[in-house]
Amino acid sequence: MKVIEHISNAKDTLFSFEILPPMKGDTMENLIKSIDPLMEFKPPFIDVTYHREEYVFKKRGNGLLEKKVTRKRPGTVGICAALQNKYNIDTVPHIICGGFSKEETENALIDLNFLGIDNVLVLQGDAIKSEPEFVPEVDGHQYASELLTQVRGMNNGNYLDDTLENANATDFCIGVAGYPEKHFSAPNLDADLKYLKLKVDQGADYIVTQMFFDTQKYIEFVKKCRSVGINVPIIPGLKPITTKRQLNVLPRIFYIDLPQELVSAVEACKNNAEVRQVGIEWAIKQSKELIEFGAPCLHYYSMGKSGSVYKIAKELF
Repeated sequence: MKVIEHISNAKDTLFSFEILPPMKGDTMENLIKSIDPLMEFKPPFIDVTYHREEYVFKKRGNGLLEKKVTRKRPGTVGICAALQNKYNIDTVPHIICGGFSKEETENALIDLNFLGIDNVLVLQGDAIKSEPEFVPEVDGHQYASELLTQVRGMNNGNYLDDTLENANATDFCIGVAGYPEKHFSAPNLDADLKYLKLKVDQGADYIVTQMFFDTQKYIEFVKKCRSVGINVPIIPGLKPITTKRQLNVLPRIFYIDLPQELVSAVEACKNNAEVRQVGIEWAIKQSKELIEFGAPCLHYYSMGKSGSVYKIAKELF
């Protein structure tokens, strides 16, 4: 079932979460251990994120440089199939521009379609850490809007091989990302909303937001979206703080602000166990505010660790 169908059929705010596939060489066991407790709250779908591979160049004996992959999370398609089979649940694989050609993207979408997976979240993806800015793959996409156009094209039966006759159309429900505090590359929020509306006009069915810690920013973001004609469901993304270090890491990586009330509470903690409790309480507060506002679904970034998310969901769902 499509994400927008789950939302349309729901009487109350839904619960969903996002997981990271295991690292290369790891097994599904630890991932399943983190997912199992959260199934108590009957999520209608689970997002399966994808992080592009990292690499370094190592000097060989002949003086030439060899490209070596150093970090890889393989198997997003396989993970989605495994979760669908084990839990009889819809999955939302993240499809990114970085690291993929258009043909590789098409092949992944064909595999997902064969598996009966109805949803995808299309994203630009992060730049490689060794590069100052995002660089697309050869014959790949620069922007999420271009990737969205390819997915929507396949939904219309259009494949890269234009000699195909009577090609079967896919029927993906397409999600895109939204940024209540604007995307870091946008000059301002109004400009960012212009590009978001472009993606909606191109066929995006729903929006999932970047994490935020000030509920009012989500509320204002939704109001601004509606004022410019963006009328698809907007799902808030939430992440509980778990360590003191995140006070500096999260703003630097995700270009977000942390409310001073939350910062002061975390700084007063003696250890990370206390920080986790502060993070849980703050996320519960945010969640209640979002439910009262009428958010269609609360989407939690678990990052493979379900303890805090479980305690939050136990309080709300």
